[in-house]
Amino acid sequence: MFRVSMFRAGSSVRSMAFARSIVTVGSPIPTTELFDGSPGNTVNLAEDIGSGKSVIVGVPGAFSPGCTATHIPGYLEHLKQFNDKGYNKVYVVTVNDAFVTKAWSDSMLQTVGGGHVKFLADPAGRFTNDLDLLFDAKKFFGNPRSRRYALLVDNGKVTKTFIEPDNTSVNLSAADKVLAEA
Repeated sequence: MFRVSMFRAGSSVRSMAFARSIVTVGSPIPTTELFDGSPGNTVNLAEDIGSGKSVIVGVPGAFSPGCTATHIPGYLEHLKQFNDKGYNKVYVVTVNDAFVTKAWSDSMLQTVGGGHVKFLADPAGRFTNDLDLLFDAKKFFGNPRSRRYALLVDNGKVTKTFIEPDNTSVNLSAADKVLAEA
């Protein structure tokens, strides 16, 4: 079984086997801080989405082909339909530093207002690891990264999960498939 050491907020290094359970329906959103635009702007996503409906979209890397050309554009295209179903915010979480995430956000939101979409940096992968969605991506990205996923959240609890079994494909977590089950 493949093992990789990961960080967990509030503790030291832990070892994770890929056979572990990952975030499930009913799971609360971790309180691990993320960054919005710069390392000085912290966001506690659990507090941000404590009431109402939201979508969290996890991606392996800012500016990567699948994330930039397919995955996130789908959410931007379907934003109104998500809003119509009561999902008022879409949060894009990436295991990149805050500056790269900000630049990616600026490039992605050129044609869509950013009021309903927020790009958040998880530079050390702590939030992603707390969801048990971090995988060893050193071969492609140089460090552990997020599996590609989408979570529907209501009042701070996960109501549906869409996690790519191979970590990086855009299939189960594609916006149109998530919207169909929202």
